[in-house]
Amino acid sequence: MVDDVLAKSFTLTGADYDRYRPGFPAAAADMVMSPTMLTALDLGAGTGKFTELLVGRAQRVIAVEPSEPMLEILRSKLPEVEAHLGSAERIPVESEVADVVTVAQAFHWFDQEAACAEIARVLTPGGTLGLVWNRFDPSCGWDRAAHRIAHPSLADADVVTNAAADELPGFDFVRRERIQSTERIRRDAYLGRWSTVSTFLVADEVSRTEMFAAIEAVLDSDPETRDRDEYDLPIVTDVFIYRRA
Repeated sequence: MVDDVLAKSFTLTGADYDRYRPGFPAAAADMVMSPTMLTALDLGAGTGKFTELLVGRAQRVIAVEPSEPMLEILRSKLPEVEAHLGSAERIPVESEVADVVTVAQAFHWFDQEAACAEIARVLTPGGTLGLVWNRFDPSCGWDRAAHRIAHPSLADADVVTNAAADELPGFDFVRRERIQSTERIRRDAYLGRWSTVSTFLVADEVSRTEMFAAIEAVLDSDPETRDRDEYDLPIVTDVFIYRRA
């Protein structure tokens, strides 16, 4: 069940989200796209972290995002993209307009049944749905410890598997792919990234300060991060591909 308070927390951020959140590997877009796809719609597009990978891969790119601050940044970065204020449950475009719909780092916030019905409506017959997530690499102990602080109920669970499934209403599951990469990140940027996470955005000042202090304690004690200003952060990107039934 979607936590509305956490889901709506992203309407409070924009510039920091774009500055601190990681982008997505180009291979993820290559897995979802094909040369015959003319129109791509990025749903829950945020500041355009994934949308920018669709530019040049499709002739027409549409972005839909419920946060006006995020949409303003997307528009300034990607003026060639058709950007609309809207939600996954009410997509403000005509039916059967998109050859592919992509959702990066957002599908778990949707009302799944309503969103799938809308996505199916805007897709052309046989169109593609691509769900993409960046997540922590379980092999990285210090990053996983930080996730336990920020998301204690989720750090030891497969959140992606819980959000995506072999069966979605109105869709046929095609395949799941996994991409592994490493990001070189400064300590201040790593801490800044946590400031854009839903649990930090909705926390009171005392709780937020305590969580930051706990994450800094992890960085100060782990041999891979102690006394260093930059870290090698492994990231796993999961890609789920579906076809409109």
